[in-house]
Amino acid sequence: MHSQQAAATATLSAEHGAGRPHGLPGDGGSARTVYAYATDPEASLPEGRFVEEVRTELRRPTPDTGDGSLDSLVRQAADWAVGERERYLTLAGGEEGPEGHREVLVRRAALGCAPLALLSGAWLQWLSAPGNADDPLVLRILALYASDVGAGHPAASRGSAYLELLRRLRLAENAAPAARLTGDQRIPDGAFRLPALLLAMSRRPDDFRGEILGADLCLRAVGLLPALELVREVLPTETDWATLDPADRREGEGPSPVERCRAAVDALVEREGERGADAVHSGFRWMLAGLQDWSDALHAELVAAGDPAFDMAELMRLRSREGAVYHHQFLLEGKPLARWLAECRTDPGPLLDVLARSRLVKPGRSGASSLVRGLVGERGPMFRVFSPEDLTVIRRWIDSLPAEPAGPREPQTEPEPEQGPKKPSSGGTRDPLAAVVGALRAGARSPGRTPSGLREAYHLLMNRTDTPALRSWAMEYVAGWLARSGHGMDRTAMPLPERWGHEGLRPWLQARHDQHGAEFEENAAVPLPSKEAVVDDTVQTAPLTLIDGSWLQGFTDYEQASSAIGHSLFETYWDELGNGEPHLNHPLIYRAVLKEMGVELPPTASAAFAQWPGFREESLELPVYWLCVGRFPQTFLPEVLGLNLAMELSGVGGTYRRARLALKSYGFSTRFVDIHNTIDNVATGHSAWAADAVDTLLASLPDAPGPGARADVWGRVRVGYRSLNPPRTVGARLAARRTRFTGRRR
Repeated sequence: MHSQQAAATATLSAEHGAGRPHGLPGDGGSARTVYAYATDPEASLPEGRFVEEVRTELRRPTPDTGDGSLDSLVRQAADWAVGERERYLTLAGGEEGPEGHREVLVRRAALGCAPLALLSGAWLQWLSAPGNADDPLVLRILALYASDVGAGHPAASRGSAYLELLRRLRLAENAAPAARLTGDQRIPDGAFRLPALLLAMSRRPDDFRGEILGADLCLRAVGLLPALELVREVLPTETDWATLDPADRREGEGPSPVERCRAAVDALVEREGERGADAVHSGFRWMLAGLQDWSDALHAELVAAGDPAFDMAELMRLRSREGAVYHHQFLLEGKPLARWLAECRTDPGPLLDVLARSRLVKPGRSGASSLVRGLVGERGPMFRVFSPEDLTVIRRWIDSLPAEPAGPREPQTEPEPEQGPKKPSSGGTRDPLAAVVGALRAGARSPGRTPSGLREAYHLLMNRTDTPALRSWAMEYVAGWLARSGHGMDRTAMPLPERWGHEGLRPWLQARHDQHGAEFEENAAVPLPSKEAVVDDTVQTAPLTLIDGSWLQGFTDYEQASSAIGHSLFETYWDELGNGEPHLNHPLIYRAVLKEMGVELPPTASAAFAQWPGFREESLELPVYWLCVGRFPQTFLPEVLGLNLAMELSGVGGTYRRARLALKSYGFSTRFVDIHNTIDNVATGHSAWAADAVDTLLASLPDAPGPGARADVWGRVRVGYRSLNPPRTVGARLAARRTRFTGRRR
């Protein structure tokens, strides 16, 4: 084997086992599996062994050259990033390098960074929950996350900008949604390990909040991933580089993301003391060590890619599994090509060597080689087996082979290379990602406790994490509620039209708003409720209003929050919580009104709140539905869109105005109803966004009969709309019970 070719193929074999976060051993498939699973907005990660494995991994000792303070760690990360960028820029060299070399480097760097960059900031997605929506610390974090996803605009997240870069490079065929990226075998397994574990941690925010914030601070201190500096050097105008940099502020923002993340970290440490500080430091050190290991492996890959044999070896390895099914009759040096290909899956070197000696290849002359001429021509046996990009790789390899005298070329033995990245030793350490995969496949989870009733369910649903028992209970509750909501709908007058029209819902929305206004005027002479009735209504509505927006909690998920449908739902959720400002936070504004009425309630997330004797049992029915359905943004997407439309339109123009008169007449603040009557408006507010989200979904569906088509989905939207105020008849409640007992799901 040619010495360069031997080095390249040995480097490839080592590289595909390298690039792991500090101390993690080796089943790369686990990283891909966990990455794909953890990007699911309805994912539920196991407790118990997984949590302990991850904690052990995060607290593994890591080198620290500073004084151990957070400031020192931030400087260390920033300094490392500067030096690492210079190291990558050196690889780019000048225009005088080998033909196509810079393009190879750009392609590999972009693919190697994709698993992390496509979900930049996603680990913050579940740190807000119904039970902490009025917490100033959570609002800080949510403000940082809203910037990452480009709140209020579709495809405006940092990950969306990276997807656009991949599209410009023609590398995005497997990149959307991000879970599909795991099927792209051009990306080394090691590139998935850091983001996979970080995303898995994000699904258990109560266990890893400090560690997640520490890792996020590290990533922002590093800024643009060092390997992408090489891509920016070659393609300075191909994308919005400021958006790709998690340390760079967006237009119109105040403090930088680094400063905002640091402020959230400081607030956490101030609240939790030494325990919080330890968690933040663990997350930061783990992330920095993981970035260094991963970047070393990626850099080694780019160095090796300078030899065309490296690209060729990887191409053969990627195609070997499929190719081994064929070519049993085609012999190379007495052995079927199918066997050469089967062996190529673990070591592509021998196949490259035999190809270089074969009559299929003319060393140094790709234009005369049948491997890229007749065999892949439109009449050849390998037509369309290789893509144009693949053929470029093959030609580049052939042209790099040294020309040899005509005649038979005998196999040559070369010493094993002494260079190339070494596969790190696992040291017997268990892989937390493998533990997650094992738990998911075996169902090895404690079922947990089934709620004994509405009050306990309300309390348990305050957090994002769940157990199989709670998840099953929530699904059954939603199914029953929707069955009740749909009962007798065909026989009852319904505000939403029977069919969705191509003109969309905006005309209908304006008509409903006009009707609300007319009803308000007609009821002007109706006496206002008594002060006692106003106070009682305000108190009984508290379990609902203090979790404002909870039916949309599923749309905080990264890819949902910047999607064509979900971006406006996330912005609605973001508005309900005050856009990161406590004085605009709806739950806090509502608590201020309650205080004026002399009512002091326990914290919303506490068991004492759910058990507060002043709440009537029926006052918890609708809030529990909100909390349940919000956990399933994909399963119940049409129903959530219908519920959201009903909720945002419910008070605009009429009910809010009447409530204002009642509150004002007894000297209570009207701020809560005032702010909703404006932000929910039907022209540019939440009601308009809700209608547009429904229209976006319906317009994308086929106008045909059957499940999943427009008529079917519109029917589900109508049921969701009615679910805000379902019928209370005996027949409706029996329909809900039948659904629960038969296990039917919509």
